[in-house]
Amino acid sequence: MREPVELRRQRILSVVQSRGAVKVSVLAAELDVSVVTVRRDVEELTRVGRLRRGHGVARPVVDAPEPTTVPAARTEEPAGDGAAVALVVPERHSYLYETLHGARSVLEESGMRIALHIAPQSAGAERPLVERALADGARGLLIAPRWRNARSEELDYGWLAEVGVPTVLMERRPRPGSALHALDSVCSDHWYGTHLAVDHLVSLGHRRIVLAARDDSPTARTIRTAFAEIAAARPEVEDWSIVLSSPAAVPGPGPQTPGAPAEAAPDADPDGDATAVDLAALLRERGATAAVLHGDVDALMLVQRLAEGGVQVPRDCSVVAYDDVVAALGSTPLTAVAPPKAEIGRAAAELLLYRLTGAAGATGPVRRTELLPTLKIRGSAQPIPTPED
Repeated sequence: MREPVELRRQRILSVVQSRGAVKVSVLAAELDVSVVTVRRDVEELTRVGRLRRGHGVARPVVDAPEPTTVPAARTEEPAGDGAAVALVVPERHSYLYETLHGARSVLEESGMRIALHIAPQSAGAERPLVERALADGARGLLIAPRWRNARSEELDYGWLAEVGVPTVLMERRPRPGSALHALDSVCSDHWYGTHLAVDHLVSLGHRRIVLAARDDSPTARTIRTAFAEIAAARPEVEDWSIVLSSPAAVPGPGPQTPGAPAEAAPDADPDGDATAVDLAALLRERGATAAVLHGDVDALMLVQRLAEGGVQVPRDCSVVAYDDVVAALGSTPLTAVAPPKAEIGRAAAELLLYRLTGAAGATGPVRRTELLPTLKIRGSAQPIPTPED
């Protein structure tokens, strides 16, 4: 049976009063509960004046007045520690690093100390990092979980919903109706970004389009779903298909995104073979004249493989990349959909700071903000030649 909250808090009081300052992580281990739970208890006990909260520790209330010769500021935790914001992003993720730098600029301008945590690629890596940050006294959390598949995403819903400090998701939109639906989030509108790519190619006369996209992130899954919906709804599009942009772009073990539409063609490696995507052969098979490629590195590599297969961009195939991190750096600079990566970070940090102010309205309705991508035209897509040409 779960221990009553008041009994658990009384035990916390007893430990702290008998030992003095005690780390939150130590209390959690001794009480056999999570660090997040103990941190909430300590915050509540601090609010009612029964404890003092420090940087990752709980301290007893000192009844005796401080000597008048000691400035009051010296009895408090350093301002930087008390103002810490935890920032959690995946390792080796150049797209989200731009988001990270956008958030950093806002937080530094506000005087907030940033506690940066880089999550390794292993499943569930974010949770221990967040718990450590909270144990160290972080007041707020900005997080972009990796979420390689739908299962890993759902496993994070429960504990993220119970973090206990103001939290903003960056470039992530949880499943509607999930435990995180009512969590602040700032995200790119990737449906609109996909629309920009398809609309640009259609405006140039292309009627047969392939999407070569990753399938190992929420952004990738959104783009795949959006492309299927948009292409199927456009009467101008005569044929479309979706393949993996890279054999390494699969989500790994776990169920696929529920409700995702069936693809018009199977992935290039339907049996899971670690083979390169033969996009040139697919384009010829489908009679496609254009491709949308996600993400940038895969796009540049696919353009190189197209050239090796005798398909020149944009002469034989028009290309629009998605991400615009390095799309402009190829030997053929790629037209690209550019999500507002840095702006996502800035908007998320501003929202978190607003929640932390305690001002009137700061605890108001949950905000789910979407920022629209733009299209950067660089010449890798051109009009379909007419017979007169």
